Amino acid sequence: MSVLTRRHLLRRAALSASAATAARVSAGASTTAAVVGSAALASACDPDPESDPNRVPEPESRLGLRFPDGFGWGAATSAYQIEGAAKEDGRGESVWDTFSHTPGKTRGGDTGDVAVDHYHRYETDLDLMRELGLRTYRFSISWSRIQADGTGTPNQRGLDFYRRLVDGLLARDIAPMATLFHWDLPQSLQDAGGWESREVAYRFAEYADHVFRALGESVPVWLTINEPKTVVQNGYLHGHHAPGHRDPAAAYLVAHHLQLAHGLAVSALRAATAKSRIGPALNLHPCYPAVEGAEAEAATRLYDGYENRLYLDSVFKGSYPVDVLDDLGPDSRMVRAIRDGDLKIISAPVDLLAVQYYTPIYVTPSGGTVRRWPTSEATWQQIYPDGMYDMLTRIQRDYGDVPLTITENGLPTADTLDGDTVDDPGRITFLRDHLAAAHRAIAAGVPLESYHVWSLLDNFEWNEGYEQRWGLIYVDYPTLRRIPKRSAHWYRRVIADNGI
Repeated sequence: MSVLTRRHLLRRAALSASAATAARVSAGASTTAAVVGSAALASACDPDPESDPNRVPEPESRLGLRFPDGFGWGAATSAYQIEGAAKEDGRGESVWDTFSHTPGKTRGGDTGDVAVDHYHRYETDLDLMRELGLRTYRFSISWSRIQADGTGTPNQRGLDFYRRLVDGLLARDIAPMATLFHWDLPQSLQDAGGWESREVAYRFAEYADHVFRALGESVPVWLTINEPKTVVQNGYLHGHHAPGHRDPAAAYLVAHHLQLAHGLAVSALRAATAKSRIGPALNLHPCYPAVEGAEAEAATRLYDGYENRLYLDSVFKGSYPVDVLDDLGPDSRMVRAIRDGDLKIISAPVDLLAVQYYTPIYVTPSGGTVRRWPTSEATWQQIYPDGMYDMLTRIQRDYGDVPLTITENGLPTADTLDGDTVDDPGRITFLRDHLAAAHRAIAAGVPLESYHVWSLLDNFEWNEGYEQRWGLIYVDYPTLRRIPKRSAHWYRRVIADNGI
């Protein structure tokens, strides 16, 4: 691996950030918290809009852009970030349980032990989704809640929880979109080698098969691996996500096994059901040269290979990018691990691609990065809505008319509870501008089917603990009370109008 590549890989690891939300649970958190929900959200569609204290003034919310009929308006979460109940009903330990309980790994020593207690409060959260008018909800399933050790007979109590959740969504006319893996690998599998072990990809396919056969066609859309790039970069290059390694040699071996696990899960679904759709969930960062010149162009091309084409090409073209493989070198652990037939498995036809967009990347001639745009409270995130348009149109241009869904897009803001209201105009501006970019992509012919805000709720934001708030719904951590923010009222109107 070249010096240039080692430098830019480590810098990219710092940029790589999945999205999630943040929240702080105090030691004396109430288990009987009240909820500000239906009445507050209903006020967003008051017959007299001038009387609504949460009304977003014109023209902030009205750009005159209508989305296609049937467009899927949604929100997203992940299991470890919201569920809590870490030791209940047969759930085993995951790498994030281990990581968050290791001193110094998360801000303030925060853990997901309680998170926002969605495991016990899911009915409340389902009612909030209905009041928002959501048409689709993207969530993840905890592998260690289904198989405590990552193998063997599935835990019926875990399956029953997700059955109740799916049934609750369907009863409220909200389409379930389930993610099989959102970073919470069972710790027992990590102890056996984790994603460095090829065997874990096959254990993942077995787990997927159990879940498919339990929930089946009641889940119309399945997503396989959430952001494999973040596991590679944050978990194995930079080390600030679980499992906390800093091992570039292992990182891209992990990338290959994650891609292999994706392909094996696609095959498992095809064997279990003929109706549900499936695809990967990839965080994609458009890469731009920071300056003009051939050196910056070349560095940007390679950077894009590691950021985007490594994952897109293997799924949609059945090959890894030659420039990335050449850069890694023939003796790299990844290159040596690729077996005959692996790329055929990885490129098994998918039904859709889930795109997660947060930030652009500007690459210097030396392979470093610079900031070009203002950042959110997550300092890795540059706010650049046009990057969403560029990425969506690039996917269509390079990979064809694969159906697309945006499964994460959002930002953290400095939200403060004032009585029963939370004013977050920055989130409204962000969402409006990114939705406008998505609408422009649709107008250009991109087959975008749905959009999910990250996130539905404030929650555990990985190594940032409960410091950052990404949610449409404010969570008061001492009481776990849910309070719709101003952005929730705005988004409810967007959904009702099918436009901005």
